[in-house]
Amino acid sequence: MTFITSHRGARDLWPENSLGGFRKVLALDVDAVEFDVHLTDAGELLVIHDATLDRTSDGAGPARALTPEKRATVRLRDCDETIPTLADVLEALAPAADKRLHVEIKSDPDGRAYDGIVERVVAEIDRHDLRARCHLTSFDVSVLEECRRVAADIPRLVSLNAAWANRQGGIEAFLTRVDALVDIVAVHHELMGSKWDEIATIVPAENLCVWTLNDEALIRKWLDHGIGHLTTDRPDLALSLRAQRRAAA
Repeated sequence: MTFITSHRGARDLWPENSLGGFRKVLALDVDAVEFDVHLTDAGELLVIHDATLDRTSDGAGPARALTPEKRATVRLRDCDETIPTLADVLEALAPAADKRLHVEIKSDPDGRAYDGIVERVVAEIDRHDLRARCHLTSFDVSVLEECRRVAADIPRLVSLNAAWANRQGGIEAFLTRVDALVDIVAVHHELMGSKWDEIATIVPAENLCVWTLNDEALIRKWLDHGIGHLTTDRPDLALSLRAQRRAAA
């Protein structure tokens, strides 16, 4: 079976990485919910994808510079919510015991890992007693190595696209490097489509995730491939297509 992950709280259905979106996605039969975490200079863990505020809120500038006082005045686009903290999101998602949480640890505006972010994220996960439901995820192998050092029992997912693969010495070299570090390899659908045979020779299909699929043809294609995981901004569509495929089997 292909497991379906709701991307950034289903950003094609509700405002991206919003508490309202996370609460609504719990009503869907998704298998996992994915979201992103940045660390501010004030020590807050914020759930926001970009290293800057501009695209998803009415604020501007680096997310790391946002103080708690300023955060209270910044609104997400298309809703009247503030940027949530990791604690806010974990509290909202905690009741859905059947759903895994894919916690993506992001980098600062210069592409560098935030000092101490892994320890802070794990501490917040533990404070909500959610360690058993989480994957820690990143593009950055050094971040995932730190995740293993800090919390070896929390499984890990690495993300990959063509540009990142090239920077890491190619697909084979990258996948060989992360073989013992992660249990899921998440690959952008364009790279997965063009290099499927090469990737599937190295990583079993059940350990592969394809992202981000939002149209019917692509979702059907990868369901037919028997991919292990599928990440989407349209979990409603992916769930419907998965149900159709099961009914036809």
